[in-house]
Amino acid sequence: MSKQLTVVIVGMGFGKEFIPIYQAHPDIKSVGICTRRKHVRDELTEKFNLDPNLVFEHFEDVPGRDDVDAIHIVTPVPDHARMTLASLNANKHTACTIPMAMTKEDCAAIVEAKRKSGKVYMMMETALYTREFLYGLKKAESGELGRIQFVRGSHIQDMSMPGWDEYWKGYPPMLNGTHAISPLLRINNTIAETVVCHGSGRLSDDLASRYNSPFAVETATFTLKDSDVVAEATRSLFDVVRQYRESYDVYGTKMSFEWEQLEDESHVIFTGGEDAERLDAPDTDEMLIEPIKHFTKRKVIDDPNHVSFLQGAGHGGSHPHLVQEFVASMVEGRDSAVDAALAANYTCAGICAHESAMKGGERINIPSFE
Repeated sequence: MSKQLTVVIVGMGFGKEFIPIYQAHPDIKSVGICTRRKHVRDELTEKFNLDPNLVFEHFEDVPGRDDVDAIHIVTPVPDHARMTLASLNANKHTACTIPMAMTKEDCAAIVEAKRKSGKVYMMMETALYTREFLYGLKKAESGELGRIQFVRGSHIQDMSMPGWDEYWKGYPPMLNGTHAISPLLRINNTIAETVVCHGSGRLSDDLASRYNSPFAVETATFTLKDSDVVAEATRSLFDVVRQYRESYDVYGTKMSFEWEQLEDESHVIFTGGEDAERLDAPDTDEMLIEPIKHFTKRKVIDDPNHVSFLQGAGHGGSHPHLVQEFVASMVEGRDSAVDAALAANYTCAGICAHESAMKGGERINIPSFE
């Protein structure tokens, strides 16, 4: 089957980077966009030769369209749950950037809406498809790491820089923790069960008052289902000086991997004793179908000055992997690799971590949606 699906991408920040990937995919018939900004609609319609009938100003006009099969949501975090529920309840296949939602209740509602609709849901977690993570996952699945003994992740970012929406100011670090958490769970092929989290430092009064959350840094330790491994994750967004870092480390009995300390410094593999070597994670184009494999290359990024690309190095070549998995799951009639139940656990792990920090490090049970 080919050229059968029509997808509308909602949100044209880094969302516009997905337009040419979908257009190049052999199972995509048409690509539409939705953004409130008229000049952006006009510019992208011309640039990508979009069907004007699939160019929307208001999201509310999208779910009811019979000629739309799937909706890909790349909007500000506070919109995710509302838009995802509207899409699933209209029986549309639905992809959404991270996080799934901002509350445990909304995560549960999305899981139920997905179940009732029978449609595909996928949380488009870039951290699970970066060249660096896919390298480590291959080492784990091949047995080259040996028995995994410990995993650690971090997401440290200065969101006081220009370009970020107002709602980000003072955003509690772990409330949106999936970039730091999901790789730790995926590489162990499990979910998080409990969390203890501690807040550290203090935000400025203005930032702390936005969400009534005082901490500059939140660090969590998670117990994992059917595993003796403990995962540690740290996140900070404001009032901490450090170069951007979105990382994971994994320590095994045969080999360990540590993320580079500085951008383009190269990662480190430890193979025993004092033996260590630096490496750059290889490209992942061979994992993709031919028409979209070139989108892993940094040179095809259309807007390198957008904050996510300026700081995130193009999300590690993850975008075509996300599209390939979302489309394949729709065409094959199966759940996606980051289905609603799994995405809810990844998201609630962070939500519960922040809850623990606000309760002085109390252990919190993380909901399971299996």
